[in-house]
Amino acid sequence: MKIRKGDRVQVMAGKDRGKTGEVIRSLPSDQKVIVAGVNIAKRHTRATGTTTQAGIIDKDMPMHVASVAIICGSCGPTRVGYRVRDDGTKVRVCRKCGGEL
Repeated sequence: MKIRKGDRVQVMAGKDRGKTGEVIRSLPSDQKVIVAGVNIAKRHTRATGTTTQAGIIDKDMPMHVASVAIICGSCGPTRVGYRVRDDGTKVRVCRKCGGEL
């Protein structure tokens, strides 16, 4: 998966199309990401002992990684490519401008 935790992404499809946020969790086995403030659902929770309070909470739900695009600092939402540096390290690059992400 080319999108990682901490990346700034824009939602390209779905009910939250156009919103931006930071990836707070990546789920590579399911090809999903959780973006802060996007794809929020109401969840009814029950009190578990003294730690959590019962009620309705807003929860960030996972969304498919194909529905988001990483934001390049200079060109905006773009796809991700890879390049190998001279020292042998592999880095992610922007497909539009070629800059490192």
